[in-house]
Amino acid sequence: MSAETTTAETTTTQTATTGSGTTVSTTTGPFLDAALFMGMHSADEEVRRACKGFFTEHLEGVPVLMSLEHVGRCDDLVWRFPRQTQDDYYPFMDNLHTDMQIVRIGYEEADLRLALEAVALCGLPLHERLLVAMAMRRDTVVATASPRLRARSDLPVRPVGPVDREPAFPSRLELLYERSLVLRVDADDL
Repeated sequence: MSAETTTAETTTTQTATTGSGTTVSTTTGPFLDAALFMGMHSADEEVRRACKGFFTEHLEGVPVLMSLEHVGRCDDLVWRFPRQTQDDYYPFMDNLHTDMQIVRIGYEEADLRLALEAVALCGLPLHERLLVAMAMRRDTVVATASPRLRARSDLPVRPVGPVDREPAFPSRLELLYERSLVLRVDADDL
């Protein structure tokens, strides 16, 4: 798979060869991390609105990327809550993963090598090193609410910024989101 950056921050055109030998081209946006996804349920209202704003802005348009590990990290956090809270949360998450073009991908060997060898990634937790390495290899960025990554202007990360007012999903998804807000996470869990 080759990648060509089409905008400075978030959009990458990737080409791949299908099993029949046909070359196809797809445009993808940034990687999402678990901090951004779960940030929509942050106890900090500014963080919550900023993360929700990212998703409302990217609900339609180019696909975004998410590593399989970061999908699992979200589930791991949710499973720490009581069953009723999970039952109120998951309809939103399930619908968002269906309605939004989120391409979930696993690590490749080159991602692992870069994560372990890139000096710029030293000092980050391994799950963030791996995700940033994936973004670096694909010439894109990581959209994040992670306090560690937000502080790193030397890496291909794009912190979500504050929003002036409450963003809104389309009505059906917004109702599910409002119900899901029984689940709130502390900043330390992001």
